[in-house]
Amino acid sequence: MSRNRRLSAGRGVYATLAVGVVLSVFPLYWTVAAASRNNTDVHRVPPVLLPGGNLPHNIGEAFRQTDMGLALLNSLVVSSTVTACVVLTSSLAGFAFAKLPFRGRNPLLASVVATMMVPTQLGIIPLYIMMANWFHWADHLQALIVPAVANAFGVFFLRQYFVTAVPDELLDAARMDGCTTRGLYGHVALPAARPATAVLGMLTFMATWNDFYWPKVVMTQQNPTVQLTLSELASGYIKDYSLVLTGALVASLPVIAAFLLMGRQIIDGIMLGAVKS
Repeated sequence: MSRNRRLSAGRGVYATLAVGVVLSVFPLYWTVAAASRNNTDVHRVPPVLLPGGNLPHNIGEAFRQTDMGLALLNSLVVSSTVTACVVLTSSLAGFAFAKLPFRGRNPLLASVVATMMVPTQLGIIPLYIMMANWFHWADHLQALIVPAVANAFGVFFLRQYFVTAVPDELLDAARMDGCTTRGLYGHVALPAARPATAVLGMLTFMATWNDFYWPKVVMTQQNPTVQLTLSELASGYIKDYSLVLTGALVASLPVIAAFLLMGRQIIDGIMLGAVKS
């Protein structure tokens, strides 16, 4: 009984959690409320906190003033493709670094991790020259996808997960049963790393969806991503914040949907990491 009493949460814990939930949800609620109002209501003091009935009109206006449909499609294609490629390349490289002995493994891993310390801005100019002059991909989705198909953080993250989640004894037993290296990766290591790949996939999808700097450099408003379209909504001399927040609300829906799809795997990965630690 004493052990159960120590593990039970008190009222202070629930109160703290409730405050945390309110603070986390309120920005999204305010976005919905402001998106359903007009610009005059957004600037009222005190602010109007209840939703209005202007949301359908604001959504239609956002799509009319910008090419929001094309932007959503472009961002969805780029984010989904980059996420799939990053999960594949990171899991392959992470498995090799974690479980396959080869000459120069540790120095090569150190060099991969070292690339995480290089600011992205330092490589923008040579990367743009490659995309625009060498491959002629400026203002094409390939310029957003190809440079992002491999990720040093993903390689290191999955390497660390494979080290702890896949015992060497399990791989040895699979080898004794005649499993090849490809089979070890596909049938043993990858299923065990499903929670970690879900976490990496969610982080990659969000980072790619929210990326503004590189699309601003290599893309134009004729072939935009969501972030470029949001910047176009906010670029007027007199900003209509109800339309800006409407665009932000529409842009948030695919990310929320992706989290709902992968939420269980993400929670499993977090809980598994907590148990292992």
